[in-house]
Amino acid sequence: MQQQKSFEQENEKGILYLVPTPIGNLEDMTFRAIRIMKEADLIAAEDTRNTKKLCNYFEIETPVSSYHEHNKESSGHKIIEKIKEGAKVALVSDAGMPTISDPGAELVVEAIAARLTVVPLPGANAALTALIASGIQPQPFYYYGFLQRGKKDKKKEIELLSKQTGTIVLYESPHRLKETLSLMLDGLGDRNIVLCRELTKKFEEFIRGTISEVLAWAESEEIRGEFVLVIEGASLSSIEVAETHWWETLSLSEHVEHYISKENMNSKAAIKQTAKDRDMQKRDVYQAYHISE
Repeated sequence: MQQQKSFEQENEKGILYLVPTPIGNLEDMTFRAIRIMKEADLIAAEDTRNTKKLCNYFEIETPVSSYHEHNKESSGHKIIEKIKEGAKVALVSDAGMPTISDPGAELVVEAIAARLTVVPLPGANAALTALIASGIQPQPFYYYGFLQRGKKDKKKEIELLSKQTGTIVLYESPHRLKETLSLMLDGLGDRNIVLCRELTKKFEEFIRGTISEVLAWAESEEIRGEFVLVIEGASLSSIEVAETHWWETLSLSEHVEHYISKENMNSKAAIKQTAKDRDMQKRDVYQAYHISE
């Protein structure tokens, strides 16, 4: 067990601050975030060029060092050592909340393991900003972040998400949006969805409708900007139907063949899964399958 009292002896010990930065509109920077970045001994940034622009705007003169996906192990170790020595480090990403689809999670884990103080600041976050204005039930919700880039992997992830009853929140890039929406229509059905882009900026936009309607929009428009997708969760009745009835019209042999041809299982694994689905003995499925052959 570990208990953290964040502000005990604040002036006598090192601290890792997790500082959100604006996702578009610089006015969303908080007074506290500016103060912490000014008072810190070091700012650890995902992209030092972007962060230095932010620092120049708010007249923050604190030194900035690089901490990103490709140097997090070596840079993270140096940051931890500085905090152990009493330094106050402000971790920032390019935009939004550190660790949320951005670098920082490993650094937080390492800091906690070293029994260092980790202090989060509230602030800008694209997922929550989109969710509260979507018009889709905001709670419960399931934040997933970015889907895999490969079509096959993405399809599997969408299949898993199809059983999620809470509202689903995803991020997607403009050049992968149409493919993702098409896979969602197949994997989730024609649910309600909201696309949110350019959040907090001049051209902020919400596109609300069913997945098929939004896909038609995407196919006829020039897609620009990073997107947040807010998707209606599955109903309990649809999950029950999907889980209970998909194989009921199949014979035992057809059931096994489904797993072999569609899921790339070998016959042994397919027979085992079929037996599990139907609550049967494997030997009974084995006999039925091989006799039918």
